[in-house]
Amino acid sequence: MADTKSDLLQGTLDMLILRTLSTEERHGWGISQRIQQISKDVLRVNQGSLYPALYRLESQGWIASEWAASENNRRAKFYKLTRLGQSQLDRETANWERLSAAVQRVLENA
Repeated sequence: MADTKSDLLQGTLDMLILRTLSTEERHGWGISQRIQQISKDVLRVNQGSLYPALYRLESQGWIASEWAASENNRRAKFYKLTRLGQSQLDRETANWERLSAAVQRVLENA
């Protein structure tokens, strides 16, 4: 399999993080690993993108965090989706679905 890197569109990372946290709280590494796993290794989120995004989402009130022990008993910051974050995720998901359907129509009919 070719080693191709997929860059995320501006704003897409926020939506993926919010969606990942909609099922359970996770620490930063866990968020990154889950996105990679679900995308079957197509999407890889590096720390240089992930942690600024987490900081931004937390400052907007879309996620909250607290320190706790990770599965390997190390101290880690765990993030969870807030109600405000769920509302934002709903809006972003609807917009993404509208946009991707429009792109699909162009690809099929141009």
